[in-house]
Amino acid sequence: MPSTPRNLIVVLSDEHDPRFMGASGHPAMRTPNLDRLAARGRRFANAYTPSPICVPARASMATGLYVHQTGCWDNATAYDGSIPGWGHALQNASVRVESIGKLHYRRTEDPTGFDRQHLPMHLAGGTGQIWGSVRDPLPRIAHAERPRMLGERIGIGETDYTRFDRAVTSQAVQWLEKAAHTPGAEPWVLFVGLAAPHFPLVAPAEFAALYPPENTPTPKLRPQAGYRRHPWVQDMHDYWPHDDGFAGDEERMTAIRMYMALCSFLDHNLGQIMETMAETGLDRDTRIIYTSDHGDNLGARGMWGKSTLYQESVAVPMILAGPDIEPGVERAPVSLVDMFPTILDAVGLDPEGVPPAQRPGLSLLSASPLPADRAVLSEYHAVGAPSGAFMLRKGRWKLHYYVGYSPELFDIEADPEELNDRTADPECAEILDDLVRALFEICDPKAVDARAKADQAALVNRFGGRDKAVNQGVSGATPAPRLAVERANKA
Repeated sequence: MPSTPRNLIVVLSDEHDPRFMGASGHPAMRTPNLDRLAARGRRFANAYTPSPICVPARASMATGLYVHQTGCWDNATAYDGSIPGWGHALQNASVRVESIGKLHYRRTEDPTGFDRQHLPMHLAGGTGQIWGSVRDPLPRIAHAERPRMLGERIGIGETDYTRFDRAVTSQAVQWLEKAAHTPGAEPWVLFVGLAAPHFPLVAPAEFAALYPPENTPTPKLRPQAGYRRHPWVQDMHDYWPHDDGFAGDEERMTAIRMYMALCSFLDHNLGQIMETMAETGLDRDTRIIYTSDHGDNLGARGMWGKSTLYQESVAVPMILAGPDIEPGVERAPVSLVDMFPTILDAVGLDPEGVPPAQRPGLSLLSASPLPADRAVLSEYHAVGAPSGAFMLRKGRWKLHYYVGYSPELFDIEADPEELNDRTADPECAEILDDLVRALFEICDPKAVDARAKADQAALVNRFGGRDKAVNQGVSGATPAPRLAVERANKA
């Protein structure tokens, strides 16, 4: 049965590791608004992205389908509306649905399921990172020839991304104030896309001041201290060794501080939305979901950005709050593919009536209790991946399955930092077999890997072949839309 129809706000940040939040138990983080939202809502402690990179993750969230179902493999193959998403279902039911901020779909003109897009942010030029589709084999480009992914400068200040988030937040506040003064309106859905804490790792001074250098956590499992990366991860690192781009450990620690500061900047912007809801009375009939598209390795194992299967990269924050939401912590595994049925359910629509029927998601409003042994999937076929990589979380166990490489197995409850790979443990043989079997029930990894590489090779050929494609597309973060930056500068 669908839930009681309510308005819904979906706030999606970018690159937020859920452990960098006070509500998750981080001793140094200053995130009062996220903590307050979690205290009055339901926090999903084991939420995962369908893919640890922006564009595929967002396509899966839009459609409720896994990456191997959408074919949106990397940051050059974005959602274009050809697969019906939750926005289309809302439009078909005459539910008002609008977006403000970052979507990271292909382009604004595509019919992606919004009545209106305010300050939209999509792929640069509608094509994105063509160079990232060159994978089979991975190109070998000298590190000195690549710009630094995290940005030229790391430290205190403003960037187009922080200006963009300020403009998006201001627009969201105005939208909500207007909606609150529209009597008799039917339930609506507003999607708000914020860029923080995505790099560049430059944070406004007031938030950087919250994190003195002496309180900065040191990255775990550093190769400089003797840690040996899994061979698949090592191959990815060798493709583009981000850790080698730092001036030294002092700059590495500054990068972590700025990430923490950007999380607090994100929290501040979310707080403005929450305050507007309270001041206008919208909080009485409006639910809110906060989540992110993926996390950030932030120096763990000498890796930066996303793109790995470890918790830092594939876990996401997820909080659901509002009327009739019982506060608490849910520990069953959930996924961004659950957003499709949850969003429809929130406004009183039955997601079961929306084809195709093979969507793997569950409504977080109506599925009670959530199955503790449910299997959720994440997969990666993008920048730097020597082969397809698949993560399966089921119960307390987490499998990393790399096509052509040995797997990894972690007991997340006993070993949340993933320090002890259990694949060679005889006591875990049956568990490993069970998770591999569960993965193959969802998809055939080798077949999916071959299909992804074939699609990417075809795309590369359309752009002139490998030699030309390796130089096409922005090297790091997608540029913020100029209109939003100019608006923020005038404010």
